[in-house]
Order: sequence, then structure tokens, then C-alpha cells
Amino acid sequence: MSRFLRAALLLCFFASTAMAQKGYHIQVEAEGFQGDTVYLGYYLYDKEYLVDTAVVQNGKVLFEGDEPLPAGMYLVVFPPQFQFFQLLLPEKDQRFSVKTHFGEDMAYDLKFEGSKDNELFMEYVLFLRDQREPAQKLQQAIQAEENEKKRKKLEEELEALNKKVSQYQTDFIKKHHGTLAATFVKANMPVDIPDFADIKEDEERQIARWQYTKQHYFDNIELENPAMLRTPFLHRHIRYYLDKLTVQHPDSISASLDFILQRMKPAPETFKHYLVRFLNDYAASKIVGFDAVYVHLVDNYYAKGLATWTDEEQLQKILENADILRPLLIGKIAPDIKMETREGRQIALHEVDAPYTVLFFWDPDCGHCKKGMPDVIDFYKKFKDRGVEVFAVCTKFYNEKDKCWQFIDEREGMELWVNVMDPYHRSRYKTIYDIRSTPQIYILDKNKKILSKRIGTDQLAEVMEMIMKRDEERAAAAGE
Repeated sequence: MSRFLRAALLLCFFASTAMAQKGYHIQVEAEGFQGDTVYLGYYLYDKEYLVDTAVVQNGKVLFEGDEPLPAGMYLVVFPPQFQFFQLLLPEKDQRFSVKTHFGEDMAYDLKFEGSKDNELFMEYVLFLRDQREPAQKLQQAIQAEENEKKRKKLEEELEALNKKVSQYQTDFIKKHHGTLAATFVKANMPVDIPDFADIKEDEERQIARWQYTKQHYFDNIELENPAMLRTPFLHRHIRYYLDKLTVQHPDSISASLDFILQRMKPAPETFKHYLVRFLNDYAASKIVGFDAVYVHLVDNYYAKGLATWTDEEQLQKILENADILRPLLIGKIAPDIKMETREGRQIALHEVDAPYTVLFFWDPDCGHCKKGMPDVIDFYKKFKDRGVEVFAVCTKFYNEKDKCWQFIDEREGMELWVNVMDPYHRSRYKTIYDIRSTPQIYILDKNKKILSKRIGTDQLAEVMEMIMKRDEERAAAAGE
């Protein structure tokens, strides 16, 4: 055989071997399982999804596909009780087998062949299991022990056990650096926070610890690693960072989202999933002022072409929605609208001369408006002598305008504030203020800056009290 023919045959062999190694091939054997079907699932956010189904044949199931699965932590699920065990799926090591005995403890009885990551992860899981029982016994003994000296000794034993576990984790990560197992173990280790013992004031020390925790919270979590997306812990860490470590103010939340998304950029799928998730979350948020976070995401990602997966029609809707919300954000000057009174006199919102103005959109046929109107009447009676005016806009058009005035005539107290309407919608107020339902309430300061908005009629008095108290404190601090 010529050397050229041998070379050609070798090339064919290597090509066929490469083809055979492509995709995923996971064989599962669960001794004692009586069902006929097993599922392969994955984690995404705080939920689980199925990616493959296999039929039991000769006590085994085979999950396989021509293309590799995205890396991450997966679940092998056994119906009908949906018992499961977890396994790791690295990017390039997706051809292996696993055996276990079906039952409650099968997650601790996994025997892998052909998967270094899963063998390492099982080693880690079994170590933790072996430490859990003595730790629980020590905790129970500490709670039951009344003798202070003996309790202290038990606490020292528990602390030593915790240090043993921590040292094992540190050694595991260092020894197996670069493996998916070590990456996931590290992601669940807390960041070491300095004591800041040099700071004498307790409150200042707590603030320093919080700031350090927030700054370093993701040090152990590789947000840039694509495998992190399909884990049960990434979403939990992100929510903790946003909900517990971030000040619940739109500017602070926006900064935290930028920090997270910037670190996710090297993992395009993770970046896509979380940008979409964040956008939807803050679009649907009921918290006053959080629409500013939505606008921030649109302006800094969608408007700048970073959401490349969004089709043109959907992108246009997102941009238009942000354009509507932007001038209505808290801190912005409320758009001026010219309306008319019952007598036909023209009056603009910005002509109302009062320290505070409540812009109130309502409809006489709206059930919530009818129910909430007594709240607004009581509110006005309480606050009208404290510098508050109500600019009430009835949202009916010319063919139903009599309903507005009839409704007012039937309810004592409504005639006391400024009642207006725009029967021909010349001001386009419904578009400008995004009035899709009623009632809608905005609280404005003397310069018509938006202080609060979209609150319930039953919240109006409470929110106004808070605003006035805050303004009084600011004035006192400024020496006014």
C-alpha cells in the first residue's frame, strides 16, 4: 500500500472519529426503576425545562443528539414522581455513562464513566454529605446544652468542622481549576468580607461591609462563563444582588444591571437571556418609578443595537414605549396640557399655582374611579389648606361630556377642585400621559416636577404626607 493511500485512509479515520464524537451521548442505568421513560432537563432562571426524552431499553436509557447541548448543570428525571439527580455537562465532554440504584438516595450512588467533571463533582457531593450529619448533631447539641462551658466547647467543634469544609472547598477549587466542577463549587462560596476593625462606629462599619460585599459579590461567580446560565444558582445570586444588596432606587438598580450585563457580554446567550428578562421584569413592575429602569435598558442596550436578536417590528415597539415613558419619569417636568372647564374656559396644567398639584385622570363609567372617588374627596378636604390643588381630568370625549358634569354634580366635594376635560382630545393628553386605564394619579411639585405617580386613590394621603415630611426635612437641613 502506498504511503499516499495510507495517508488518505488515516484522514478518513480521523474524520469519521471526529464525526462520531460530535453531539452528546449520555447513557443512564438506574437499577430498580420500573418506568419506561426518563427525561433530561436543565435549569434556566428559577425553573427547570426538558430538553430530551428517552425510552428505557434493557434497563438503560440513552440521551443522544447530533449537536452538543449547551454546557451547564442538568437533571435526569424519573416520572411519575419526578425524582431526579443532577449531572454536569461541560462544553466538550458530553459522551459518558452513569449508573445508580433508583430511589431516594440515588443522587449519592452515582458511578460515572468517561466524565472527569462528574466524577469530581460526586467526590465533592459525597464529602459534603459526610460532613452534614455531624454538623447537624452539633447544632442540635448546642441548642439543647444549658451549660455555658460545654456549649462553648460544642461551638468550637462546629467551627472547626466548618473550617474543615471551607478548606476542602478551597483545595478542591485550586486542585481542579478549569473544570466545570471547580467552577460551580467556587460560584457557591461566599466572598471573604474584611472586619473593618479600624472603623470605630458600628453603623459606618456595617456600611463599609455592605459596600465591600456589593463590590465583590460576583468575584467567585464567572458571569462570563456560558455554563453559568443553566444552573440552579445563577438566578438566585442575581436576585439577591439586585433585591438585597442594591438600594431600591431606579438609578442604583440601573447601575447594578449595567454591572451584571457588562460581565455577561463574553457569554452572548447569557447576556441575551438576562437582558430580555430584565427588560420584561421592569416593564411589568408595579413599583412606582421603576419604569425608569425599563427606559434605561432600552436607551443603553436596545437603542444602541446591542439586542441584535430583536426583530425590527418588536424593536420599534420597545423604542416607542420608552419614548412615551421617558417624559413621565419621576423627576421630569410633567408635560403641560391645555384643557377646558365646564364653562368653556381654557386652562393649562402649568397655570395651576400651588405648592403641590395632584393630576387626576378619571372616567365616570370606571368602576375603580367610582369606588376611589370618596378617597380623593376626603384627601382634598384634608390637604387643600396645606397647599395642595387637584387638577381633575375627565377622560370622556365630546359625545359623552355631560356624563362628567353629571357625575360631579352627584358627588359633594368634587366641585371644590379644578375640574376639566378635553372633549376633542386636542391636547393629545391620553397619548402624552399614556392613559390606558383610569384612575391615574400624578403628584407634582410647585414647578410641576413629577414627585410620584400611578398610585391608588387609597394611597394618595399617605404618599402626600411622606412627600411633605421629606420636603420639610430637606428645608430644615438647608436652613430654609
